[in-house]
Amino acid sequence: MKRGAVYDDKNLAEKSGYSVATVSRVLNNHPNVSDKAREEINKLVDKCGFQINTNAQQLKQHANSIVVVVKGTSNEMFAEMIETIQTQIDKTDYPLHVDYMDEDCNEVLRAIQLCREKKPLGILFLGGNSQNFQRDFRKIEIPCVLVSNDASGLPFDNLSSVSTDDRQAARCAMDSLIALGHRKFVIVGGDREVSDTSRLRYEGCLQSFRNHGIEYDEELDYQGVRFSYQDGYNATQQLIANDRKFTALFAISDVMAIGAIRALHNNGLRVPKDVSVMGFDGLMLGSFLVPQLSTVIQSAKIMAQRSVEILINRIEHGGHACHEAVPYALHQRESTRRIDDD
Repeated sequence: MKRGAVYDDKNLAEKSGYSVATVSRVLNNHPNVSDKAREEINKLVDKCGFQINTNAQQLKQHANSIVVVVKGTSNEMFAEMIETIQTQIDKTDYPLHVDYMDEDCNEVLRAIQLCREKKPLGILFLGGNSQNFQRDFRKIEIPCVLVSNDASGLPFDNLSSVSTDDRQAARCAMDSLIALGHRKFVIVGGDREVSDTSRLRYEGCLQSFRNHGIEYDEELDYQGVRFSYQDGYNATQQLIANDRKFTALFAISDVMAIGAIRALHNNGLRVPKDVSVMGFDGLMLGSFLVPQLSTVIQSAKIMAQRSVEILINRIEHGGHACHEAVPYALHQRESTRRIDDD
């Protein structure tokens, strides 16, 4: 081999006797490589004066990557999922690319664009809207997994999903508040036209109201906002300003619930003495609040782990789409209480 010539992973693999995958990990400073292999490959690069073909290397990295499309920049549960996804992917040879987008944007159109630009092997969607998938997903041919939303009703054999039964879990949460004696409710949620999660959790609440004969004004007692602390705060401020009389507030995400608790406090309302607050997601932060947040816990770690496992299995072995439901658990903590019959 000529000194100073340009080589790629395959050339170096042939010269060193190591596999292309091992050479690629060394050149990309991947941690899962033995010290011996790393030392010998780096010595070969230095000894022969190899110049790495960076254009080919970058193209290969993109083409071999897994892409994560994150719908929403303020969703703390997604942040926990990404940490787990990164840990799982680091155990493989696949590069990871994370793409953030506004929660009101079309995640499927963004994925189509990323397929053209990066040619990934697979895509994980953190959050999604079923209408976007129904309209545009047929243009995507690589394996994909929709995380936190159920895709079993969509007609795509390359789209798997791992989710919690949002409707059932929200109904369970509302049933628990009714069992504590509450009859006057407000709900802080998302835009039900954009977010399937918001729609399904809201539908679960309405089912509970109907089952128990609870009157609920959908126009006045629901605030549809974005998934953030500030929006949870603003929505609660608006409900108070509208003079809505309530003893319990259900927020369809913990970040909204935390913002709501601050708004209640700033208006002289005590939690749970005056208002009980229930969240959804089970963020770790909720257990450190004063009062501790009552919430529906869904395991972000399990959902993320299973999603990566399913996607890699589909990439490497093919097969049909699969859809899994992750169990949830209702945790009654300090932010909810039983109220007097009067």
